[in-house]
Amino acid sequence: MASHPNTLFVFLTLTLATLCFSHTPKGGFSVQLIHRDSPNSPFYNPSETPFQQLHNAFHRSINRVNHFYSKSKASRKPPQSVISLSHGEYLMKYSIGTPPFEVMGIADTGSDLVWLQCKPCKKCYNQTTPLFDSAKSSSYKPVSCNSSLCRSLKETICQHNGDPRCKYDVEYGDRSYSRGNIAFETLTLGSTRGSSVAFPKIAIGCGFTNGGKFDPKGSGIVGLGGGGISLMTQIGHSVDFKFSYCLVPSFESKGASKINFGEKAVVAGSGTVTTPIIRGSVDTYYYLKLEGMSVGSKRIELIDNSTSNDAKGNIIIDSGTTLTFLPKKFYAKLESEVPAQIKMERDHSPEQFLSLCYKIPSNETFEAPLVTAHFSGADVVLNSLNTFVSVSDNETCFAFAPVIADSIFGNIAQTNHMVGFDLLKKTVSFKPTDCTKM
Repeated sequence: MASHPNTLFVFLTLTLATLCFSHTPKGGFSVQLIHRDSPNSPFYNPSETPFQQLHNAFHRSINRVNHFYSKSKASRKPPQSVISLSHGEYLMKYSIGTPPFEVMGIADTGSDLVWLQCKPCKKCYNQTTPLFDSAKSSSYKPVSCNSSLCRSLKETICQHNGDPRCKYDVEYGDRSYSRGNIAFETLTLGSTRGSSVAFPKIAIGCGFTNGGKFDPKGSGIVGLGGGGISLMTQIGHSVDFKFSYCLVPSFESKGASKINFGEKAVVAGSGTVTTPIIRGSVDTYYYLKLEGMSVGSKRIELIDNSTSNDAKGNIIIDSGTTLTFLPKKFYAKLESEVPAQIKMERDHSPEQFLSLCYKIPSNETFEAPLVTAHFSGADVVLNSLNTFVSVSDNETCFAFAPVIADSIFGNIAQTNHMVGFDLLKKTVSFKPTDCTKM
């Protein structure tokens, strides 16, 4: 079924909203986001140093940007099941079914479908936690192939073997995959206030054939992207189509990152700046327009926007990518200006893709110039916490890297900002915030 992306988004929003309306707490609610390398994460490896964890995060970023690019290329071809890499940086607890069954999934603003491994698994990756058994849930309802929902989604297929159930088939750039049934199910989010919020009849993927580079301690994806079947599209009417998050600094022991929904997600007040979301040919991604960047008072214009698959948007804002990736020529100008304002000797990078690094003597404090990201209508000021990252006890590197296509504004740059998405107004707002105190 061929549809214009915006028409399909509106159609699915209205269709799903009639199915999954839920009364949310007055004032909205918040859910904890667990960084995959924090001690609260099932992925946490106590034998790894913070620098080893960071090194692994860098490599995940490189892989992830490659897969963003692969999906953008795929979007120019006939529809096919290629979506962004699952290895995001933040996890989210939720419950599925009736009675509620707790699941830990990767919260991903670069994916849409909510899916998890389910019994009976024909071929599953080794998951150390129990699998969801749909037969034990009174609210599990398979979606029919004849439904408008099934016919409208690119990732769904129908087999011609007499099976009336709607199937999904998603593949990732690293050849990981998930296949199974689309079903309506009750999804429950646990609020940081101690209460929980249940959303009935959410369309999810129940994966019976899954494999590839998935961590055995997690189960699937919580898709928070902009597409028709994402969690945010489905619960949108219940939360005013608003969500926000506040990411604490990496390896920060104080406080926890949070994702907010509804009134709680409104970003406003002193210091708030707002820029439009520009829908591109890939509905999933949140595209913004970056006009340039300043180092101190020196502004560098981003003249060439040809790296984007959209004529106006040229950078994806993504919580699941650690580094910030910029067009190669523009990055080169930025990298040459930063050291011009730092009175320290450069050092060879231990990370092959981070080329601007400094050794910091034990008796000195590293002072980086302020870097301002000039989005359309919004100047986001980045301090050293957003622009440099410690890669060893006495060395720090610029947390930006060049890319050929599909620039990404990563989570280090977003740290200690309240980042709010209003999907009705199609805007993203930024407000400097101490996220450890949220």
